Amino acid sequence: MLFMGTYTPKLDDKGRVFLPAKFRDRLAEGLVVTQGQENCLVVWPADVFADEAERAASRPMTSRSARRYARVLFAGGDEGKPDKQGRIGIPTHLREYASLDKDVVIIGVRDRLEIWNPQRWREFQAEALADFADLDEDDED
Repeated sequence: MLFMGTYTPKLDDKGRVFLPAKFRDRLAEGLVVTQGQENCLVVWPADVFADEAERAASRPMTSRSARRYARVLFAGGDEGKPDKQGRIGIPTHLREYASLDKDVVIIGVRDRLEIWNPQRWREFQAEALADFADLDEDDED
């Protein structure tokens, strides 16, 4: 299953968010929420996270970037499953990292979901769309 689309659910007072209904079956067996790049959160299906963890483990610990990536990936991670209503809890430290309040944006990114602060998402999207418009496969960059 590919994760695609943009959704705008709200966090409830307990820090829970409804996952898009069409993704709930894929995530029902388990998921991991971690810190992502650009201050978003990443929601990995448990099996995909296991693959990512294996990739991280295969890099030599003598590599500074490998150690840093592994620390961020695992230290902030939180395992879980959606509840019967399709909600997942977002721990306080992850909500703070991503500056999540009430409104959030969830986007599908192929093998994972990302959860964004709406303002950060708009800023990122504006920059990314400008870069996308300038793409030219004939460029030699």
